[in-house]
Amino acid sequence: MSCLFNENYILFFQCIEDNSHPSYFITKYENCEKVHNEEIDLKSNVGEKYFKCTYCSKLFSITCSEEFLKIHTNGNPYICTHCSKEILQPNNLKNDLKIQNDENTLKCKVYSKQFIQSSNLNSHLRIHTAGKLYKCNVCPTEFRQIVDLRTHLSIHSGEKPFKCKTCSKQFTESSSLHKHLRIHTNEKPFKCEICLKKFSQSGNLKNHLRIHTGEKPFKCEICFKQFRESGSLNKHLRIHTGEKPFKCKMCSKQFSRSDHLRQHMRVHSGEKPFKCEICSKQFIDFGNLIKHLRIHTGEKPFKCQMCSKEFAESGSLSKHLRVHTGEKPYKCEVCSKQFPFSGCLSKHLRIHTGEKPFKCEICAKQFAQSSHLSKHLRIHTGERPFKCGICSKQFTHYPNLIIHLRNHTGEKPFKCKTCSKQFSQSGHLRNHLRVHTGEKPFKCEICCKQFTDSSSVILHLRIHTGEKPFKCEICSKQFAQSSNLSKHLKTHISKKQM
Repeated sequence: MSCLFNENYILFFQCIEDNSHPSYFITKYENCEKVHNEEIDLKSNVGEKYFKCTYCSKLFSITCSEEFLKIHTNGNPYICTHCSKEILQPNNLKNDLKIQNDENTLKCKVYSKQFIQSSNLNSHLRIHTAGKLYKCNVCPTEFRQIVDLRTHLSIHSGEKPFKCKTCSKQFTESSSLHKHLRIHTNEKPFKCEICLKKFSQSGNLKNHLRIHTGEKPFKCEICFKQFRESGSLNKHLRIHTGEKPFKCKMCSKQFSRSDHLRQHMRVHSGEKPFKCEICSKQFIDFGNLIKHLRIHTGEKPFKCQMCSKEFAESGSLSKHLRVHTGEKPYKCEVCSKQFPFSGCLSKHLRIHTGEKPFKCEICAKQFAQSSHLSKHLRIHTGERPFKCGICSKQFTHYPNLIIHLRNHTGEKPFKCKTCSKQFSQSGHLRNHLRVHTGEKPFKCEICCKQFTDSSSVILHLRIHTGEKPFKCEICSKQFAQSSNLSKHLKTHISKKQM
């Protein structure tokens, strides 16, 4: 018997051995000139590699060749030369030919679609009448066609009859297998005409196109935020509901998204699959690797529209914007003080709790902040990393250098609003203001005398204790105040001059 579709269709697969094995797969590549048997005779050759793909030159058995054929032809390997319609199955192809040549076809009165059999027309009419005759006995879902119900029932039964011959993964539907096969072939038949990006599935292309159009058809009914994909809306809704359906089996921690659970599992396994090619540092998730790479590249893609400052991370930009807006979303439940950052609130709360988690290993002194411990350690090490560029004097803390520089510049930025007197330090202004208010918050515990500043109390206490910590290196005389020692040293200088 000659080729079944020789006059109307084009051959895709070639026989490797002349006249010894049949070929019946049809598409739009080469004309079929061979003599073939009926389709039913092909079943005897299952499992043997007889056919070569003229698109990618791969060899296939009859059973799997049709699956790969669909990959190269966007899932519809058969094309009608009468109407140029692309068709998935050979039987559908035959039906299409009959419709083209038969005047007694059955026509849908709504939009003129044609059918050969009345059963097919009846199934189609349910689309317009919204009738769903086939109901699932397990769940309330209903279907218009029995074939859809059968497919649905495999969800409840767990049956997965369609198996990938490459990796053995199984699927409930043949269409899911067809899509999966593109992972192995790396076939991406769906192309964006705007940016030329390619996709393995038409649905992914459809979602991608919304990036260009700006379309966001999925809307949250609670906060009215809009999304490009229904999946993104479903994830967003869990913010409102608090639903966390993904649970860690090791520590019972729950997550709203499956990818968050996958990342969390790496905490238990220690897996860090994402490696920096520059410094070999490894990361749990890809996002952290991308952020890390900006350290090497210096890239700062997030720019403040108000002051043009740039940031490596979007989160850093969001925090920075609070400087301009004055927003302070973090509130202390004890004293109602508000802060722009959560870290600032955490540090502040230690004032109320008295917690000092940072301990000096040398003298056991404790601190509420790690930065305070770092500064304190310089007392033990003698480190003074901040140097004056004018007189080379060095300081343990940067603010002390800033205050010192005002001695050279004469700058006094802190002004008293009462008498206009100016000061180089804010602390000096605070002490001065007590002259006007009469406030004396520092009290001697021995004689109850009060003072405007703490340093005056320390000096006064030496009257009671007799302490004289300032000693003359020339005559060994001691003094309670450094100013008195300075005056005394002048007597030695004047004696030398005489």
